[in-house]
Amino acid sequence: MQRLSKEVFYRYQSRLKELGVSDKVLPHWVKWVRYFLDYEAKYGEAAPGISLIDGFLAKLASKGQSLGFRKQARQAVEVFLEMGPGEDPATVEEELDVYEVKARSSLPLETKLRGGWRELEGALTGEIKRRNYSPKTMQAYQAWVHRFGQYTEFKPVDEICDEDAKNFLTDLAVKGEVVASTQNQAFNALLFLFRHILKREYDLKDRVVRAKRTKYIPTVLTRAELEAVIEELKFPFDLIVSMLYGCGLRLSECLELRINSLDFSENLVIIHDDKGKKDRSVPLPKKLRPELKSQTKRVAKLWEHDLKNPDFGGVFMPDGLGARRAQREAREYHWQWLFPAKELTLVPEEGLYRRYHNYKQNLGSAITAAVRKAKIPKRVTAHTFRHTFASHLLSENVDLRTIQELLGHADIRTTMIYTHTVKSRTKKEMVSPLDL
Repeated sequence: MQRLSKEVFYRYQSRLKELGVSDKVLPHWVKWVRYFLDYEAKYGEAAPGISLIDGFLAKLASKGQSLGFRKQARQAVEVFLEMGPGEDPATVEEELDVYEVKARSSLPLETKLRGGWRELEGALTGEIKRRNYSPKTMQAYQAWVHRFGQYTEFKPVDEICDEDAKNFLTDLAVKGEVVASTQNQAFNALLFLFRHILKREYDLKDRVVRAKRTKYIPTVLTRAELEAVIEELKFPFDLIVSMLYGCGLRLSECLELRINSLDFSENLVIIHDDKGKKDRSVPLPKKLRPELKSQTKRVAKLWEHDLKNPDFGGVFMPDGLGARRAQREAREYHWQWLFPAKELTLVPEEGLYRRYHNYKQNLGSAITAAVRKAKIPKRVTAHTFRHTFASHLLSENVDLRTIQELLGHADIRTTMIYTHTVKSRTKKEMVSPLDL
């Protein structure tokens, strides 16, 4: 990430204070400007800086940044560009580092290079891709390894030992007060780092102070509450939530459904590359058939409209496909998103516009508003509908193994959590099964 000159940074800081930007928000404005300067360095030769803002915001949208953050980024960049160029080319000193830490940016590149951390993180990314782990796993492991590096103050990689890992994990539990699942995720990330990248033993056993395990019982909606929430949702969010509940899907699985995910002839919904890079199928709810057929027709009309745009490059394709195949088939109908985004996204390096699926942030805001209108006194997220799916099936005496398969759980113990959300129907008196 590019750094601001000392003179420019102080001028920008003063200008933001004149505009009433709080000290709490100021680091994020600086962060957006630095991101923009990186973008300008790559794509700014053909046009002056101010004309690049729309492309920059489209890039942020393609990365999943919310509308609120994109508005903040636009304001930050516009104020910066209005100032004009500075005169002092010297890089800013320690004062800027304070803002980098607050904005969760990385330490100076020289520090990472000196200790070999840049190469280490690159090797980690390459090994994860080679093993075909999911993008979310890669992001989580990268974040934990980077946080581990910050904890050690990026000491030379050759000096890293399992004692450092033990202290880091213990610090997470004691000072960070993280839950057990978060500490376990960090443990697995460091385990991968030591075994597959550093090629060293990683046997901490009971040397780490373990985070406290909490007995988690998921939030579940009653049928009346479920109907009340869906009734308050507008299209397409009502259909998306109906799919989350009707098929027991994770949010990412639902939003990443494509036209070829629906098999109307067999009444199946095919989920590709779910958690753990496995495929599974679930029954297509009969009640949703008419709505889903109507949705595919809407997608077809949008697709036909997109094809008329000479700069349309198709949809964003799965990572697992080869580059040539992805480029060849991105404009095919069966690859189009079932729940597409309203607007096309500019991909500057390609000079093309591509279609992304609906954004998680949009759905989350819609659910929060619907729950508030329905006056339901529960914390409801998109994942709540998956919990509700499992609990309602269990209450209808559906076999736990069947529910495990529908949810795509690798371990039956994960599915068993839903036994705590359903009232026990166990008979107390002693009887013979012959008499039941």
